[in-house]
Amino acid sequence: MNMQEEIRKILQEKNAVLLVHNYQIPAVQDIADFLGDSLGLARKAQETEADTILFAGVDFMAETAKVLNPDKRVLLSAQDAVCPMASQLLPEKLISAKRQYPDADVVLYVNSSAECKAIADCCCTSANALKVANAMESNTVLLGPDRNLALYVNKRSEKRVIPVPAEGFCYVHRFIDFGQLQRARQEHPNAFVIVHPECNPDVQEAADAIGSTSQMLKIAGESDAREFLIGTEREMVYRLQKEFPEKKFFPVAETAVCGAMKKTSLQDVYNAIKREQFEVTLDREIIEKAKKPIEKMLQIT
Repeated sequence: MNMQEEIRKILQEKNAVLLVHNYQIPAVQDIADFLGDSLGLARKAQETEADTILFAGVDFMAETAKVLNPDKRVLLSAQDAVCPMASQLLPEKLISAKRQYPDADVVLYVNSSAECKAIADCCCTSANALKVANAMESNTVLLGPDRNLALYVNKRSEKRVIPVPAEGFCYVHRFIDFGQLQRARQEHPNAFVIVHPECNPDVQEAADAIGSTSQMLKIAGESDAREFLIGTEREMVYRLQKEFPEKKFFPVAETAVCGAMKKTSLQDVYNAIKREQFEVTLDREIIEKAKKPIEKMLQIT
């Protein structure tokens, strides 16, 4: 029995479910019970009847699962899988912004800590950020922690969308620059270009489509194109190629790698479920407060 089979066996024995993000390494993607983006995995976390949720992703994802399932055991596959972008937004920064814009609703990307979510009016993902912002009652929306996502929504919404913090970013998507996209287009002149809304505005403008990883799957499936350039973390290409083997997918940047996502190996997944280690614990008050904006997002979408 290989390690993948052993992990599946233990998961079944312990009535555990393995939720895996699209940016995980292929070997981990291949053994997922559910594979998806932040929104899809949040929904699966809410729906599961498993006793234990093992999250192969980063810290804020496992926290979200715990908030939605406070009475279940939630494990993170790698203890040090911490999202750098989520770490850029501290509760005090958000409180300061609320004081500056007292009439604004606060929409927080799920890529944020549970402490920050507890201060928000609603959460969002890259897949539903525009819809969520438009659903807010206020004319001004504070959106964080990714500046590029806030700019993307601001351009397409009648709301005034202000990024908090002002320069919050995902280093993986910021690394995908306009020059790289131009070079990739020269190598694949017939490719349809899809980029993530966390990419820089000039990269977004040069793309054929902009979307979250779940939207990339939808676009690729519906498009008549046979080749695609994908502007996000490179492991998304593996997921797309597996889903649509008759088409070809190439990363805009081979070097677009999320170090936090790559903290998880098959051995880490095995250790986490075998030893039931790296359990996520949150203060009950934080859970109760953070649950409201997450559930509001799920209701809106």
